[in-house]
Amino acid sequence: MVNRRRNGSRANGRAGRGGVQAQQQQQCKRSPIKALREPAIFSKQSGSASDTPHDKVTLAQARRGTPAHRPVRVYADGIFDLFHSGHARALMQAKNLFPNTHLIFYLHCYKGYTVMTEDERYEALIHCRYVDEVVRDAPWTLTPEFLKKHRIDFVAHDDIPYTSAGSEDVYKHIKEAGMFVATQRTEGISTSDLITRIVRDYDVYVRRNLQRGYTARELNVGFINEKKYRLQEQVDRMKETVRTVEEKSKHLVHRVEEKSHDLIYKWEEKSREFIRNFLELFGPDKAWVNEGH
Repeated sequence: MVNRRRNGSRANGRAGRGGVQAQQQQQCKRSPIKALREPAIFSKQSGSASDTPHDKVTLAQARRGTPAHRPVRVYADGIFDLFHSGHARALMQAKNLFPNTHLIFYLHCYKGYTVMTEDERYEALIHCRYVDEVVRDAPWTLTPEFLKKHRIDFVAHDDIPYTSAGSEDVYKHIKEAGMFVATQRTEGISTSDLITRIVRDYDVYVRRNLQRGYTARELNVGFINEKKYRLQEQVDRMKETVRTVEEKSKHLVHRVEEKSHDLIYKWEEKSREFIRNFLELFGPDKAWVNEGH
């Protein structure tokens, strides 16, 4: 009877585990996970391609991992020029808001001049491991129609108010609808910081790129400045050569000193040995000395 209970428990355990595995496999079929080796997809013009009913999800339900039949669709947006760790951390936070999240991203193109082109920024985003889908046609201010079209459950962004024409915060209506989830900005890194570093060290980067084969015209450098940079490069090379020679000379002198000290030490040792042998042969207690007297 005991054995049957144990066997029954094992069977139930196997059945339970098998049931969980089957449920997980079924869940994966309903909501396929993007392989990390594949880039994110671009959203279709018609919106979400899923035919699954999209019921309203509360924040509490999303945090519990429900609904089980579909992922929670989280929307994020930004400029993302010079993609850096702050951008990646913001996307990571958005992706990890809920147990089962499908992250949709829109790239703003209205900020004015950027270092990276629109296509370059899209390429950076679709190859980020946290992004599942990228929207090309999103409006600056999210409308109810756009949210419905793309079946967006929540919008993720840092909580700093973003002003626009006629609005103190473009996310105000999203917050009032309970669809806004705040992410944290990463201190110490931003696109503006990176550009500031480049501007601060402008001469260094221009000289480096001239050395790498870029033309003065490509770098927007005038004739006089080009000659100045190339002269500075030659002077620095000469300084580096002198430093190298000095280091080698110091090393050579150091080796000579070591050799000299070693020779002196050996000479002293040999001298002491010679004196000791001499005293043993010609000292007052030796027979040879006595015979000599």
